[in-house]
Amino acid sequence: MDNLNRRPRIGVYICHCGINIGSVVDVPGLVEYASRLPGVVVAREYTYMCSDPGQNLVKEDIKNEGLNRVIVASCSPRMHEPTFRKTLKEAGLNPYYLEMANIREQCSWVHPDKEQATHKARKLVEAAVVKAMLLEALEEKEVDVIPACLVIGAGIAGIQASLDIADAGFKVYLVEKTPSVGGRMAQLDKTFPTLDCSACILTPKMVDVANHPNIELMSYSQLESIEGYVGNFKATVRKKARFVNFNTCTGCGVCAENCRLAGRIPNEFDENIGMRGAIYLPFPQAVPAKYTIDPERCLQLTKGKCGKEGPACAAACGPGSIDFEQEDELVEIEIGTVIVATGYDVFDCTRKPEYGWEDIDNVMTGLEFERLVSASGPTGGHVILGRDKKGEGGYEPKKVAFIHCVGSRDKSVGNEYCSRVCCMYLAKQAHLVRDKLPDADIAVFYMDVRAFGKGFEEFYDRVRREGVRYIRGNPSEIYRTGEDHTVVIKVEDTLTGTPMEYEADLVVLGVGLEPRRDVREIIDLFKLSQSTDGFFMEAHPKLRPVDTASDGVYLAGCCQGPKDIPDTVAQAKGAASSALILMAYGKVKVEALVSVVSPDECRGCGFCMEVCPFGAIELVDQNRMGNIVQVAQVNEALCKGCGSCAAACLSGAIQPRSFKDEQILPQIAVLGVRI
Repeated sequence: MDNLNRRPRIGVYICHCGINIGSVVDVPGLVEYASRLPGVVVAREYTYMCSDPGQNLVKEDIKNEGLNRVIVASCSPRMHEPTFRKTLKEAGLNPYYLEMANIREQCSWVHPDKEQATHKARKLVEAAVVKAMLLEALEEKEVDVIPACLVIGAGIAGIQASLDIADAGFKVYLVEKTPSVGGRMAQLDKTFPTLDCSACILTPKMVDVANHPNIELMSYSQLESIEGYVGNFKATVRKKARFVNFNTCTGCGVCAENCRLAGRIPNEFDENIGMRGAIYLPFPQAVPAKYTIDPERCLQLTKGKCGKEGPACAAACGPGSIDFEQEDELVEIEIGTVIVATGYDVFDCTRKPEYGWEDIDNVMTGLEFERLVSASGPTGGHVILGRDKKGEGGYEPKKVAFIHCVGSRDKSVGNEYCSRVCCMYLAKQAHLVRDKLPDADIAVFYMDVRAFGKGFEEFYDRVRREGVRYIRGNPSEIYRTGEDHTVVIKVEDTLTGTPMEYEADLVVLGVGLEPRRDVREIIDLFKLSQSTDGFFMEAHPKLRPVDTASDGVYLAGCCQGPKDIPDTVAQAKGAASSALILMAYGKVKVEALVSVVSPDECRGCGFCMEVCPFGAIELVDQNRMGNIVQVAQVNEALCKGCGSCAAACLSGAIQPRSFKDEQILPQIAVLGVRI
């Protein structure tokens, strides 16, 4: 006999959760109270209901006592609802005959008074019982999964995820905004704590991702739109015009040498320290090694004229690859999963004007210093400041200062989080200064040093042994002393309580990591959430660190939060594994707790469609008594059962399953809430 047609036989199971619940709530008394509620035939307690013995209690009672409804009073449903649904399914009961009462987060953790906590727990259990009587059997649906993945962002996270998926035999579309893959890691000189050459580690992977037969690299491209649902996404990618024929360009560089603006445009890859022309390759190891014309700087594209004899780059190009008529191309792709690996931006130092970054030439960010000391940088790896526009002259600094936590752990700029990499990259940079300028006086101003990773503490000790002075203090101001290049740092040594002024001719600001400034674009496309720090929010901080609330969309790297290269690679591998699970299985289950529409009651106003954050509702034509009217229709693969539509519906025609009015109102009545 179907469980819907039987009288409810409810089992109530109260969890002690060790002492999380048991030390505050009178669990034995709660069990006795639950046993007297209508429809309850079994009421039990156990120390840890989520454990195997706890789950076996439920399975045995379903079999021996004929239970057709189960209530677990324990922690948040977000934590263990999937666990107990699986338990019911294994016992042969529809998993949606489960109701959970949260007596931990909403009861024992917030009420120190045992009597009050127990009273509230009784009400929560009773409310669960009245709803359980009205639960319906629901069935999950399965949809096919397109065996292809879209990876957005080609830094080390996107590269690693792409290679892992492609090596497993699945198609990958790797989309990167800039002309070359590599991301922020390509800008680094060395990596801490091993001091490996960043380019030496990264370049082989960049080449692999460009040459892999299962990866379609779409550099200098941008995701325009995406629609669909897990397993069946359709995306539109804009391949921006390079104004250079990709297939015939040999990467010889003759065009850049002959550009009339060569060496006159700040190079973004070099953090605007070095210069480039209007046609350029971002850096020597760029992949793909194809030149790109900057449409905002090129004289031919902005003014319609470049010199009396026409564009010098086109005249110099042997293969004739320059094409000023080239236009953007829109490409549509179909994928089953998506990995977001869009990376981060560094802190904007103009928000800390007291450090003088905008006005003082020899105050620079940590990333600018990376380009200064890099062998592929504008000075060939030499620490030289004050060169003219032709790259001549300059001086070597004799006194170098590094400042920690610029834009991190700072309430004044709204960033209270630790960026995790600054302590160690400044230690690395201090070591590089000691290596390149053995006689330099080096001081590091810090509040705390967080050397948490493998080999980090040992590296920190090594740098101090090399004669780098660590001074505990947060500088308040940096200013010039006169016409020369000396600056003064005002700071208090907090260990001795002594105010001091430190003179330096190079100051490096340890800027932190921030969410990208174009983060809103990805949020709008994928309906992602942000945590309080502004980075993308994962589905669960412990159990689902790479998943998002949008099924089939995963996070990798610093778009989810600040992290170093090893942690970024590890998370990229985790995201790739999650995407592979769906593609390898070929099918994905769609949540049954979705909204449903009563067509006869729907008035076709469209309010539900407007408020749906997932775009899961559309208006369709329906023949009603010979008249064609529009009614709402829910795409169950897209719907997340959030209930926004039900709140907006004027006629009550749309309701989320298992949270219908007739199921929720009795709970409200039990709780004694007036509405």
